[in-house]
Amino acid sequence: MSEAGSKNPKEAERADAKAAKGAKKAGAKREINAGTKVEVGERARDANYVPRFKKRYAETIRPELMKKFGYTNMLQVPRVNKIVLNIGAGEGSQDTKKIQAALNDLTAIAGQKAVITRAKKAISTFKITAGRPVGVKVTLRRDQMYEFMDRLITMALPRVRDFRGVKATSFDGQGNYAMGLKEHIVFVEIDYDKTETVWGMDIIVNTTAKTDAEAKALLEGFQFPFVK
Repeated sequence: MSEAGSKNPKEAERADAKAAKGAKKAGAKREINAGTKVEVGERARDANYVPRFKKRYAETIRPELMKKFGYTNMLQVPRVNKIVLNIGAGEGSQDTKKIQAALNDLTAIAGQKAVITRAKKAISTFKITAGRPVGVKVTLRRDQMYEFMDRLITMALPRVRDFRGVKATSFDGQGNYAMGLKEHIVFVEIDYDKTETVWGMDIIVNTTAKTDAEAKALLEGFQFPFVK
């Protein structure tokens, strides 16, 4: 008797149905995958896309700085190296839901996955033990850095209550600028109605400038609204 003939007809029918179901799933998976080439964490965008502020730096700010400070080489011109965003969420040491909320909000604001910062040592006064989550942060570079700076200056800062400008004295003498926001909800990415906690936020702009004057001139080129 052949192998085919030795199988029970019902078993053969079930096997055929199972094989057909598996083939259908595989085909559906291939169809879904064929429709997108974007992995998790990647962005679907035009290959020729250039952030507005990146273009502004190359076409306007850099030539102006070369003329103002007498640079002889484009590599001497200061540029923004990175932007670090930080939310101090000390309440997260007692409530993990709050630290997760801060993490989600900062990720939405930055457009890049934020990470949790943890206490390096115990502070009994604040009921904090070493290793406990105390905040969240994210470091932006390249295109995402320029995109964030654009949104900060053109959309977020104008929404600050009674806004009159940012301090021009918050440079550290090494070309870095730091500023703070009392409410992170000024960013349009945050839905106020769904926000349980309003967080303060630190923004540090790291540049390659060697002096405060060079760093200020660079940021003024990006239209930072410094107080006169």
